Amino acid sequence: MSDTEHTPSFEASMARLETLVSEMESGSLSIEASLQAFEEGIRLTRQCQQILEQAEQKVKLLTEEKGEILATPFNDPEADA
Repeated sequence: MSDTEHTPSFEASMARLETLVSEMESGSLSIEASLQAFEEGIRLTRQCQQILEQAEQKVKLLTEEKGEILATPFNDPEADA
């Protein structure tokens, strides 16, 4: 199995984080459940940070490779007509 099958998507992780925060803010969780939710939240936050760092590196790599293309403004051929 690949890593993507084990690791939830960024969007799924963020949705779970939002749920955990709501549950903890409600005050309805026991101390033990709050600690478990906090631990899960920390793990999900680290996963999201890693995903964002990888995306940032990919964007940097792509913009460095294609710098001459990105530096050229887009001209809409229909606007010239």
